[in-house]
Amino acid sequence: MDIQPVILSGGSGTRLWPLSREHYPKQLIALCGEYSLLQDTVSRLDGLDGQKTGSVEFRTKAPLIIANEEHRFLVAEQMRHINKKTEKILLEPVGRNTAPALTLAALAASNQRQDPILLVMPADHVIQDVEAFQKSIVRGAVFADEGYIVTFGIVPDAPETGYGYIKKGDQLSKAGSLIEQFVEKPDAHTAQSYLESGQYLWNSGMFMMRATTWLQAINHHQPAIAEACKAAIEAGSDDVDFYRVDKQLFSDCPNDSIDYAVMEKIVSSNESIGQSTRGVMVPLDAAWSDVGSWSSLWEVSQHDEQGNVIKGDVFAHETKNSLLISESRTLATAGLNDMIVIETADAVMVAHKDHAQEVKKLVELIKVDGRTQHKNHRRVYRPWGCYDSIDAGERFQVKRITVNPGAALSLQMHHHRAEHWVVVKGTAKVTCGEDQILVAENQSTYIPIGNKHRLENPGSIPLELIEVQSGSYLGEDDIVRFDDEYGR
Repeated sequence: MDIQPVILSGGSGTRLWPLSREHYPKQLIALCGEYSLLQDTVSRLDGLDGQKTGSVEFRTKAPLIIANEEHRFLVAEQMRHINKKTEKILLEPVGRNTAPALTLAALAASNQRQDPILLVMPADHVIQDVEAFQKSIVRGAVFADEGYIVTFGIVPDAPETGYGYIKKGDQLSKAGSLIEQFVEKPDAHTAQSYLESGQYLWNSGMFMMRATTWLQAINHHQPAIAEACKAAIEAGSDDVDFYRVDKQLFSDCPNDSIDYAVMEKIVSSNESIGQSTRGVMVPLDAAWSDVGSWSSLWEVSQHDEQGNVIKGDVFAHETKNSLLISESRTLATAGLNDMIVIETADAVMVAHKDHAQEVKKLVELIKVDGRTQHKNHRRVYRPWGCYDSIDAGERFQVKRITVNPGAALSLQMHHHRAEHWVVVKGTAKVTCGEDQILVAENQSTYIPIGNKHRLENPGSIPLELIEVQSGSYLGEDDIVRFDDEYGR
């Protein structure tokens, strides 16, 4: 039985600002250990290949990742870092929610006249009990093989108001039951009644079904999504490890979630469509969290004797049950209780844990004010490395640039700024006009306004340099590219 993991990695995670930004969202951050949530999601599949249910053996393929085009090189680099191959990284030029993303994946997975079982997982969840997770996947695969669309219900341990719920229907076997109803996020009283009844589980957002099962369902319930995705993927093109769907055609696709587009309709209509029967829910009790807020990160993290979760250079005095994270400087607290304090190089966020869900509103205020801190960190990652904006003023800007071994920036030109480069580590190969030179440590070079230029790292260690920009306009859009190996 072929299992095709599908990793949905298109979210922005605004409730975890300021660590999570549009161009560096929570699934790419190491929130709960050494590796990012995306890396943990892929690694969670280790050991699933070769497992059996009865006489049927699982053959687990490399994951197919659906990612925002802006994150493509970060996703590819994170997979390379943990030595994981991908079936393909499908790039969404714009976000259109989970139903179109899954439709793209189903079309890609069934492209070669195959019909694997899709295991659909968001990239930003925490699951601490991997063995229990894999056992539930094996149970779900049996139902998916029979033509059901399977979702995984999280066994609740608290009256949570931040999750949607799924009500159990008729029991099919010990492994799972039909779905009677999807329920929106409840108030506290209703959530308590759900917990006490034992009939409601949290909606995890994870699914299993055959590729053709999903395609039949989406064609029946949301033909506009099916048609737009089919047209966009057929008009797309390969780009090394990536597959780019057509931007205009995909932009015309309706925005809808898996639940709204198909699952709720299947449950309410109580009907079968071809192979696709009703939805089935398989319980999952594996220490799961969607890490949807800072308070939920506090809950799943290891606490000290005072109930605090501390990361970075932090001093805490008379502080209890708080989440304290420092990325770039010393953070000191006194007399805090049930607080969240998150420090980054360009922003500090302070909130009470009871107001953790309101961080999203802070991000909206930043957008309205015309700031950029909701998009990028001070350190910005590029396919060739990264840069850190150290200082800026009228007509000047200072950056620390790191270029990976063997990497090169595009051959480019600026209309409004000159650049002065000082190498502090490694050796730079610099193209400036018709000249090419090597610039070693403690040496510098100057790039005049209007000159074509390129920066390369020919060495085996990271190249680090200080760039001083000067000119009338210093925006990142003042770049004219003539040649770029990354296709930008």
